Amino acid sequence: MENSLLILASLTFFSLISCKSNNKQTTALRPNIIFIYTDDLGYGDLSCYGATGVQTPNVDFLAKNGIQFTDAHSGASTCTPSRYSILTGRYAFRNNAAILPGSAPLVIRPGTPTLPGMLQKEGYQTAVIGKWHLGLGNGSPAWNEELKPGPLEIGFNYSFIVPATLDRVPTVFVENHKVLNLQKDDSLAISYDHKIGNLPTGIEHPEMLKVQADSQHSGTIADSISRIGFMSGGKSAWWKDENIAQVLINKVKAFINNNKKDPFFLYFAVTDIHVPRDPNKRFIGKSSMGKRGDAIAEMDWSTGEVLKILKDAGLENNTLIIFTSDNGPILDDGYADKAEQLVGNDKPAGPFSGGKYSAYEAGTRMPTIIYWPGKITPAKSNALFSQVDFYASFAALTGHELDSDEACDNYNVLDALVGKSQTGRTGMLEEAFTLALRAGNWKYIAPQTKLTPAWLKNKKVATGLSSSPQLHNLENDTAEKINIIDKYPEQAEKMKMILNKIQDQEGKRTGFSIQ
Repeated sequence: MENSLLILASLTFFSLISCKSNNKQTTALRPNIIFIYTDDLGYGDLSCYGATGVQTPNVDFLAKNGIQFTDAHSGASTCTPSRYSILTGRYAFRNNAAILPGSAPLVIRPGTPTLPGMLQKEGYQTAVIGKWHLGLGNGSPAWNEELKPGPLEIGFNYSFIVPATLDRVPTVFVENHKVLNLQKDDSLAISYDHKIGNLPTGIEHPEMLKVQADSQHSGTIADSISRIGFMSGGKSAWWKDENIAQVLINKVKAFINNNKKDPFFLYFAVTDIHVPRDPNKRFIGKSSMGKRGDAIAEMDWSTGEVLKILKDAGLENNTLIIFTSDNGPILDDGYADKAEQLVGNDKPAGPFSGGKYSAYEAGTRMPTIIYWPGKITPAKSNALFSQVDFYASFAALTGHELDSDEACDNYNVLDALVGKSQTGRTGMLEEAFTLALRAGNWKYIAPQTKLTPAWLKNKKVATGLSSSPQLHNLENDTAEKINIIDKYPEQAEKMKMILNKIQDQEGKRTGFSIQ
């Protein structure tokens, strides 16, 4: 506690670090870079992080031979904000980037500096394969025409995406600017506010469903699963859920094999383990936790396939792999797949409170592993950093000089990422339906200012939302059960001031140093 107090004693020192001074690096390297970005995977959902109901040997291999982090965080505790942050180096609240419907316009507007765009400038071929959920077009996408702006307009050379989420319409893949396999005489339309067309819905025909769903997820039925929203036509392009992992891996293999000569950046956003969980039949029964555990096994298989592809291509030793997740775990998220009943003794959130949607640590504290054969020494690290920091860190790795308006919320933590230091940030913002601030082991959670969404009230997750501010010390209270703000009001006030200053510094680099 005394050491933490020493940290807080100088919280008022807030250094605005210029992009150039924050990014100096003596040696520029150009390894291939792959993000394996999982969906809704919790801190405790891997066997290398303590899971017992499912084994994840391929991810465990990365952990054993790479750096396994214990205090690494996503940009937010929900998917769209996290994805916005990792690709832009900016906090999502600055752009009001919230969970998007499948009909939303592109939230990262063309001209915005992005991580793939930065790497393009350094000679990288770039691709996104998997879940997108950052919107397409300029509003109400025309699914039967070219869908742009999209990934290709913000820094990717190639894209093969699930437009939104598995539980939202439309249930189609988009390759570059076109819906894959959509026939001209099979017009596709979607709506999120009223039913369109004659396709059956989960409300009307529950007997047609593989798995029962709540009312929010009981819109149009596709592949015997009801979704959020309504869809008309497009059947020629519909995916089959149990084949998605294989389809994505096939695209990963093609991209890597087509780009052996130049360095490449691959943002591989796997769809597991988001609902609806419908893994391929070969993974059924691979865990003791039902379909949620089996989807984790499928995700692990996808990780292993990436390693095989790299090895076969002779690229394993020149490729840096980052394995992590977009937000914390959720068991019951709209479908009756028995995830809660079958979780057993496993703790998807690890020792932390909360999960997806939560301001508590499990909302953003992610299983995170960095693997780079021959370049980093296997280790465990408690360095504190956020996914928002990848932008500046890989700019430093590749020798890219950041402009003054580029990725202005992140911080260069490259030494921590590659194991040269156990020190990352000394302070960091966490984003949920409110904002929080870490300073060493201290954590301040700002009071909730917006109404809790109606759908969130039905989720069985500790949100951390309160009309009153909260202060915790994670050294003594990992699960954030005890609000000690009355005992340490001065520390809470200092952290509140820092948090307010970060919010007010829009357009300036706000990486801060707490010495």
